[in-house]
Amino acid sequence: MQKRMAFLSSMILLFTVGAYAQMSGQKRPSPPAKAECKFSDGKSIHVAYSSPRAKGRKIYGGLVPYGQPWRTGANEATTFVNDADVTIGGKTVPAGNYTMFTVPEQNKWTLIISKKTGEWGIPYPEGNDLMRADMTVSKTSAPVEDFTISFHEMGNGCHMYLDWENTRATVEITEKK
Repeated sequence: MQKRMAFLSSMILLFTVGAYAQMSGQKRPSPPAKAECKFSDGKSIHVAYSSPRAKGRKIYGGLVPYGQPWRTGANEATTFVNDADVTIGGKTVPAGNYTMFTVPEQNKWTLIISKKTGEWGIPYPEGNDLMRADMTVSKTSAPVEDFTISFHEMGNGCHMYLDWENTRATVEITEKK
């Protein structure tokens, strides 16, 4: 009887260790990603987010509902860190650490920079907005499987692009001098 119990215990332990090793080696379905805009004076904006995959799903107006704040990625909240004062949509964002949300619509998006940081990403932290700015919306030239945030640097600022499915949302960000 003791041999059976020892054997059973050993098998359970072996199974548990094997399952843990397999799980820890797996990749996250929405892996971490980063984007950066560098200004001419060396200051910058850093955005860190999790990049979900479309996987054949209807994204905007489906998985991501229109008219509701979205964490702009997956998993942890998307961070927006700037070491220079910047202007977005005519509004100043002082140098600091923030959380970024968006409100997708078919023809216009709204960028939200929130003062609250460190949250998982949902629910949206009502009452903590630093600012909101309009974003323009266009179609991508080809379907985009992985949600991507990128910057196109120009002069004293950059355009921030949010691409996924067949949609690109864009906002201009300039360094405030």
